[in-house]
Amino acid sequence: MDHPPASTDLCAVLLAGGTAARLDGVDKASIEHRGRTLLEHALAALVDAGEVVVVGEPVPTSRPVTFTRESPRYGGPVAGLLTGRDALARRPRLLGVLAVDMPRVTAATFRRLQEAAEGRDGAFLADADGRRQLAGVLDLARLDAVRPDLEVQHGMAMRALLADLDLADVPAEGDEARDVDTWTDLRDLGD
Repeated sequence: MDHPPASTDLCAVLLAGGTAARLDGVDKASIEHRGRTLLEHALAALVDAGEVVVVGEPVPTSRPVTFTRESPRYGGPVAGLLTGRDALARRPRLLGVLAVDMPRVTAATFRRLQEAAEGRDGAFLADADGRRQLAGVLDLARLDAVRPDLEVQHGMAMRALLADLDLADVPAEGDEARDVDTWTDLRDLGD
């Protein structure tokens, strides 16, 4: 089903930092799948976002983005999300968040997330077991309202940050929720 383009009131933070310890420290964003880097797959999923901040090492991209590093460095996804949020030039109504290692997430995924977030504080993709994945949209004002102090952000779990928000869980279609944490995960993605 074709969906109309999402509102330009969406900006996004693409989480591409981290140590990738189970991938021998290789930069996940630069790993190729189907002839494109994981970073390019993620940027394609965020095509409807008016602005994208990539939290990770600067590399050439197919579209203009802003690069930043999380503070504190290697502070985890909450530190990355909030650092990326602070690097936005715009103040959108909705903020998308996506981990770079989810190449099966598409623009259609984000359109479903936006639809599910209407009237709520946001929506996140959920795997077959009901676990939330690092693919979602958040009402920016509500995110700002639950934002912890800087010293608490380091190592904070995303579920702790989002615990007080009214979030919709959007069931993954097919293998949208698959991520690449190991070389075996990459191999098992297939074509």
